[in-house]
Amino acid sequence: MRQGLRLVIVLPAAALLATGCATRDWVRETLGKKEAELDQRVTSESQRVDKRIAEEAQRVEGMGFRLAETGTVALGARDRADAAFAKADEVSSRLTRLWDARHQRNLVETVQVRFGFDRWELNDAAQTALLTLIKELRENPRLSVDLEGYADPKGTFDYNVALSQRRVEAVRRYLVDKGVALPRIHSVGLGPLLDGGQPDEQKRRVTVKLMVQPD
Repeated sequence: MRQGLRLVIVLPAAALLATGCATRDWVRETLGKKEAELDQRVTSESQRVDKRIAEEAQRVEGMGFRLAETGTVALGARDRADAAFAKADEVSSRLTRLWDARHQRNLVETVQVRFGFDRWELNDAAQTALLTLIKELRENPRLSVDLEGYADPKGTFDYNVALSQRRVEAVRRYLVDKGVALPRIHSVGLGPLLDGGQPDEQKRRVTVKLMVQPD
């Protein structure tokens, strides 16, 4: 009886022990799988973060290059602007010297080129008078010419200044077209003449002065 009881007790205990061993094996296997999955997820996330960091670093580097390139372009533009201003100052100074030097020459001859009311085109009479001066300029390289444009006082001051400049430009262009070198021509539009002793038709003119350099 006692021997049968021991057998009965031993059999359940053995079954329970076997079940416990199987349970531990399952737990270890399950934990191993979870750890492997976790490791894989961590590795994947780490790789994704590393890739993102590399992309951001590349983008920042590209921005730095573009900023440097933009700075170089800006510096180049500023240098070109400074050069342009320097050239403009040089030209302005040269023109000022030329205009001041006109007083160091002697007057040879004066011709009045007349214009119609609010007109600046050269008529046949004006062209004929200028041809005589052009001949003298061709024959004597020491000669130069001064052009002073005027208008009558009708209308606004600004408009008459612009009109006198257009008249001067018409004469200057005609001289250049006929072969007179541009540096030999000094021109200025002086606007309206307010002299009450002259009729208005005589004020609509360009005074052409033939000048010669002193010996």
